[in-house]
Amino acid sequence: MQHEAIRIGTLVNASSGAPYIKQILPHGFESFSLTFWQKIGDVDVKKLATEVKAALGDSGVVISSVCIYGNPLGELPLDDETRRGWKALIDNAHLFGAGIVGGFAGRVRGKRIDESMKEFKKVFGPLAKRAADKGVRLAFENCDMGSTWQTGDWNIAQYPVAWDMMIDAVPGDNVGLQWEPCHQMVKLIDPMAQLRKWVPRIFHVHGKDATIKWDVIREYGITGPKPWAFHRTPGFGDSNWTDIISELRQGGFKGCIDIEGWHDPVYRGDLEMTGQVHGLNYLKRCRGGSFIANPV
Repeated sequence: MQHEAIRIGTLVNASSGAPYIKQILPHGFESFSLTFWQKIGDVDVKKLATEVKAALGDSGVVISSVCIYGNPLGELPLDDETRRGWKALIDNAHLFGAGIVGGFAGRVRGKRIDESMKEFKKVFGPLAKRAADKGVRLAFENCDMGSTWQTGDWNIAQYPVAWDMMIDAVPGDNVGLQWEPCHQMVKLIDPMAQLRKWVPRIFHVHGKDATIKWDVIREYGITGPKPWAFHRTPGFGDSNWTDIISELRQGGFKGCIDIEGWHDPVYRGDLEMTGQVHGLNYLKRCRGGSFIANPV
């Protein structure tokens, strides 16, 4: 896997686990990111790890990360479950062979992003120390979950200025990003400029793109009646992933790009896996195709 120091894979809901991985493994995915929504619940993490490793067998495919998406800065009982989930995944990531735990950074509901930093430090200061002691890196997804700087319910890790504040609050080397261009594009932010700056803190990449309909923006604006931005599977959106992977390589990134499916407005339903496998093969081409050894 020398050439594939950047692997191409996909996200897998932890509730689907090993049976789902067995079904899609023959398509050529090189990594899988296991995801939980808000809580681990009654899932036996150790048993899941055993089953997943058995499903992977001797394929050489890896688990890139284990992730939980909820609001770990909130005050609801479910938020407490999310916090416990972070701890459990940090403690058990090694069972999957994963060195990254990812998810939302959380948010104090209804407050500005900067007003959540005190709580972020309170929650993730100890979690980052716990992770560092176990050789685990924390990667925060840059999804806005429909929020803004002023108010929201889920995630503060959505703007570069917020990332600066997060690093100031919890400055460990194991604190970084689970980045994708899509969430910046739908804010009309250029993802390439921030990629060049932030690649040292990008630990994991979600393979998700966007399509921006500039003709709709010119006619209706960004607050009018017509939708103007759509999340896409790589290979169907506006980004040049050859450029993205080149920037990742130049910045020293070694890790996984895992496709975040189930968002594309066209390749969905019966066409979901068709779209994902197209995205997989597209990203492999953008990575440079098959490895060819130099002449001796």
